[in-house]
Amino acid sequence: MAKFLLNDFMVEKYVKDALVEDIGYGDISTDSICECLDKDAQFCVYLTTRNDGVFCGADVFRIVFEVLAKDKVKVEFYFNDGDEIKKGDKIAKISGSARYILTGERLALNFTQRMSGIATFTRKFQEIAGKYGARVVDTRKNTPNFRLFEKYAVKVGGGYLHRFNLCDCVMLKDNHIALLGGSISKAVQSVRKTISHAHKIEVECDTIEQVKEALNSGADIIMLDNMTLEQMKECVSLINKKAVVEASGGVDFQKLEEIAKCGVDIISTSAIVAKAPTLDLAFDYLD
Repeated sequence: MAKFLLNDFMVEKYVKDALVEDIGYGDISTDSICECLDKDAQFCVYLTTRNDGVFCGADVFRIVFEVLAKDKVKVEFYFNDGDEIKKGDKIAKISGSARYILTGERLALNFTQRMSGIATFTRKFQEIAGKYGARVVDTRKNTPNFRLFEKYAVKVGGGYLHRFNLCDCVMLKDNHIALLGGSISKAVQSVRKTISHAHKIEVECDTIEQVKEALNSGADIIMLDNMTLEQMKECVSLINKKAVVEASGGVDFQKLEEIAKCGVDIISTSAIVAKAPTLDLAFDYLD
């Protein structure tokens, strides 16, 4: 599991900012109701699911209540990240201060619903592509300031990660190449002079001629962008394991299997994040 992505100290920063956004100057609904109760009034609810799926976000869920309530709320999980959950399952028991449970409810759900939805959708993609030896990877088309959680969810769902940010590796896209007069060779040579030996170079190619130039230039990864299935097959044969082959552009669930059959190593798609439906989770008070 990609636990290195979700170090507690990093998650806490995001959670604190999200709590400030959500609570503002106070939870007037909960605070008003709790005026009628003992200040230490206790409450117990269960985190349940109304859909089948893959659970994700336990640590983030826990940290919401740790930041908000310190030791006044206890969360006991019955499932771990990556576990399959079925409609009606109790995922966790949340007990303790009624005030803090009600105030933190929506934010905790927002994190876990979104992350579980991505993990669920990613698993469906990877199960299909994996039969043909291909890896499904995400892209940088993430929700701003939520990338950490979305990429973690992709890993939990069994998918793989593309670069996390712009400093991870070189990706020469069409506009980079256009700046150098359309020369892939010149673009690759230029970046080779400045990057670390630890960085790889990926080149986006729209045509078979570009693929040939990228291969001759020593590109480590060649992206086949918006190519037809026949073009992909020809490029895979041409590259012949001399570089990693990535298919991208217009990838969706319907096209996925046919693309994987072409023999590419990587299938990158924003769909596993951008089009993942939220998994319906809820806080249920059960007698």
